[in-house]
Amino acid sequence: MQAKIILEKNKFDITIKRLCHQLIEVHNDFSNTVIIGLQPRGIYLARRIQKELQSILKNKTVHCGELDITFYRDDFRKKELIPNRTNIDFIIEDKNVILVDDVLFTGRTIRAGLDAMLAFGRPNDVELLVLVDRRLSRHVPIQAKYIGMTIDSITTQNVKVEWKEIDGKDKITLKDK
Repeated sequence: MQAKIILEKNKFDITIKRLCHQLIEVHNDFSNTVIIGLQPRGIYLARRIQKELQSILKNKTVHCGELDITFYRDDFRKKELIPNRTNIDFIIEDKNVILVDDVLFTGRTIRAGLDAMLAFGRPNDVELLVLVDRRLSRHVPIQAKYIGMTIDSITTQNVKVEWKEIDGKDKITLKDK
């Protein structure tokens, strides 16, 4: 089956802008809030969110880090996973953390992210931001507060987010496996 295009460039950008405005409504100037993108693909969304927030907030510093969850995954012994790099050069202790990933499906990646994040301190609050929420297949009770779009899909389908930084274009597709 041909992949169905769910979102492309213009709506992709609008969705990111909307998410940023929702974040500003809650976190104001980001003086006590940080963003952490989950490796490997959540970091692209986190960087875009950071860049857009800094543009809206007139170059106010918004801290953004990258978190590798490889060794916190419940399936890392079953798969050949290649560790990524963690880059968090700020304190998360008593901060509000916005955990960012591209697709929320079973919730297991987010659970691993929460475990990995605690190695860097105990945040005041943690919120989840995702570009795509596949809400019908949770394995753990995790829900995003900020959602770019919700897709009702079945387990045999695959949601793919393409990023211009690594894939050459911004696009979200839905395809049968």
